Amino acid sequence: MDPVKLHFDYRDIFRAPRMALSGKKIWTYVVGNLIGYIGYFILTNIALLTAGTSLAQSWDMFGLYPMLIGFGIPWYSFLIYGSAVLFALIMLTLSCSAVSRITYKQLKGNDFYSSGDAWAYIRKHWHPVVFTFLSIGLIIAFFILMALVFALLGKIPYIGELLFAIPYPLYFFGALFTVYSAVVLITAGIYIPVIVAAYEEDTMGTVFQSYVITWSQPWRVIAYHLILLPLFSLGSFIFYGFFQLSFEFVNHVFGYVMGGKLEKIVDAAVSAVCPPMFAYGSFGSLSATECVSSVILAFFFFLLMLAVIGYGLSILSVGETLMFIIFKNKSDGDNILERKDEEEIEEEDEENDLEELTETEASEQEKSPEELSSEDE
Repeated sequence: MDPVKLHFDYRDIFRAPRMALSGKKIWTYVVGNLIGYIGYFILTNIALLTAGTSLAQSWDMFGLYPMLIGFGIPWYSFLIYGSAVLFALIMLTLSCSAVSRITYKQLKGNDFYSSGDAWAYIRKHWHPVVFTFLSIGLIIAFFILMALVFALLGKIPYIGELLFAIPYPLYFFGALFTVYSAVVLITAGIYIPVIVAAYEEDTMGTVFQSYVITWSQPWRVIAYHLILLPLFSLGSFIFYGFFQLSFEFVNHVFGYVMGGKLEKIVDAAVSAVCPPMFAYGSFGSLSATECVSSVILAFFFFLLMLAVIGYGLSILSVGETLMFIIFKNKSDGDNILERKDEEEIEEEDEENDLEELTETEASEQEKSPEELSSEDE
């Protein structure tokens, strides 16, 4: 299968909404965000419990979306809540990388690369996705710490003034690099999933690529996002509109037959999925079977909401993947779609090993009984 023919310029970004409209890309985001949400929900409720808020109180205040921001809580509760947010962000970033891997394979001409294949790749390469951002943050923290150390030395009488004045150029360029690294941190937050998925870099390689993109492609990063973000907004709005029309269509058809029973079930389900301030239904007047039905319906509504979010995120992931491929072609003259990736090399090695094994077995079968007996002796 041949790679997709790209223009390697801004025109390729317009492919993002169409390529993002893929069941396996959206499903990848649904799975990743669902796992992230479950972890966030459990850890946040644990944090609320340690802060003295019961599960019933948490449900009354927040419903399916508990949070601790704006509350005076113990430090250990806030630490647990921070881990909940971090877990959700990590799962989101890993999902981005998985969708970028699917997009990269699709652009290489492999339309059969599945969501399961992408997650298997991410399980092997999750380290750079998680630790690259931390590495750049540590670089910034190191320079800030060194600045504080030299600032303390500057307080030494007589010598301190000289220690500030004489190496001032070093301080200035160190500060300049720190500011530049802060910009790189923003760039890395966007392109880390793509670099790992499409370029198969480790943590240090991903850090290096983040610095390179920030230095060599700043105007393209800005200009291409001025194209991608409106496409993201428009595509998400249209996708949500179709879901809303389908929702209304089902309610009208079934409501015509089922009457008020359906309205109560749907209202209760929507109220469970929507944040409490937007809820408009109640479980109070439902029978036992209606209550169970509304819970099941709420679960499907929640998945549909994740699907809408997933399509919007998929547009961004596809767009960022296309951008990175364009950047590598512009800066290095490297069409990474023509390179053999890790999985293709492994498949070739397996095929070669199988061929060698087949040839060995064939040569053994061609030997005469006398030759075999002489070898045994």
